[in-house]
Amino acid sequence: MGTVDGGGGGKSGTVKQLNVGGKLFSLEASSLSLSLSLDSPSPTPTFVDRDPALLSAILAAIRAPSSAALAFPARVLLDEALFYGLHAQLLAALSPPPLRGFSVSLASTLSPASEPYPTALAPHHDGSLCLSHGIGQVTYYSPALDHLATFRTHLHRITSLRQLPPSLVVLGSASAPGLHVYDFLEGRHVASVQWWDPTDTRVSKAKVIAIAALPPADAADNNSPILATFESPHRENCIVVVDPVTLKPTQEIGRQSGSAAKSSTPGRVVHLPALGLVFASFVSSGAFGYSGYMRLWDIRSGNVVWETSEPGGAGRSSRFGDPFADADVDVKQQAIYKVCSKSGDVAVADLRSLGNDPWVYMSSGPRGSGGGYGSLLHCHQSQVFVSRKDGLEVWSRLEEQRHNTGDLAEQSGTNERPKSEGFDERSYRSCFVDTEEDAKRGMIQMMEGGGDRLFVSRVEIQGVEVWETSHLAGAISLS
Repeated sequence: MGTVDGGGGGKSGTVKQLNVGGKLFSLEASSLSLSLSLDSPSPTPTFVDRDPALLSAILAAIRAPSSAALAFPARVLLDEALFYGLHAQLLAALSPPPLRGFSVSLASTLSPASEPYPTALAPHHDGSLCLSHGIGQVTYYSPALDHLATFRTHLHRITSLRQLPPSLVVLGSASAPGLHVYDFLEGRHVASVQWWDPTDTRVSKAKVIAIAALPPADAADNNSPILATFESPHRENCIVVVDPVTLKPTQEIGRQSGSAAKSSTPGRVVHLPALGLVFASFVSSGAFGYSGYMRLWDIRSGNVVWETSEPGGAGRSSRFGDPFADADVDVKQQAIYKVCSKSGDVAVADLRSLGNDPWVYMSSGPRGSGGGYGSLLHCHQSQVFVSRKDGLEVWSRLEEQRHNTGDLAEQSGTNERPKSEGFDERSYRSCFVDTEEDAKRGMIQMMEGGGDRLFVSRVEIQGVEVWETSHLAGAISLS
């Protein structure tokens, strides 16, 4: 006989007797689905014509998460748990512990059955993953990382991808025009959005470079707009705001000619809903090193409220010969992070105290001394993950130093502000979370966080690595 506690449809503390396929179970009524918990009281257990082995496996997984291998595929158990109203409890039991960068390790590798070289990653805050691979294929893995669907789109190669709950995926290609929406469970094309201007013949057949389809995981507003950066063949570009319900464009932000590096199409776009801002960045590399810009727009007015370009330009950095290789925004901390291309140092700027040179720089130590060429930077769950030639590094801000309140400060007429006291090199620590064997698998090509997981792909390597918190991680502390 099995028992389980929880919260659900019935009255807390009331035990419900179930006869499932001839086997008796005692479950708290509050943990059961409404239809089972509200059955009229009876001295005989309620008979349920279902497989008792499945319910036994569900209860075992809820009672002792991660203690043993599942007796059935997670997908089967989750589907069965829906009937009993135990889906949320089972999903929580199957999910990894909270993601803590200093104790993460490689947990598994996801590899699609065909053409397994990923071209774009789109995790969701529930830990699920959509990935594009091969010739226009999209594969969806559930929050339990079960393979649920694979379908082929009309695109040859997908280069940008984001999930749009409950079952939609938004995608674009650097080689074909338009922003396209598919239902990933049905493999069905839903809609397409094009950027064109009947008054300007240069704006047509625009391809999508980057997408921001949702706010971060802790923002529950499903009506947050879709943002997509479009680029026409003549390099005219802008950020198009798309209504997530009607899937129609509603606004243009930051239209520019693209004739110079400072007006090139942003390769990253982030929506900051609490501040009403849009962050965009562009970076390029070549024989003479890196160059690029970062820019903040007011999403209501479409006006630029802050920008910087490196090397040189407005809002220049004190590290003139050390332009950034990548940058991202931590929306919760209200901070911009970047990794420098030459020194490999990580820098942070407080969104509430942006000025001419707002950066605070931090060095990673001996193992990260090889510079930042080819480095990627990704903010997830108030942690900063940085890929390097010799490994994967994580930066975390000490808990007692965090300040999560305040709004974006107005800039003074002189555009000068002191660097925030809450952001300094002493309030951070870093370590490399991968072993030397992990690093030997190759350079990291893409890195995206979703829920309590970090998804990583490497150059010319099949599949996607799944990194989760583990007490057995081979971390090397640099503190």
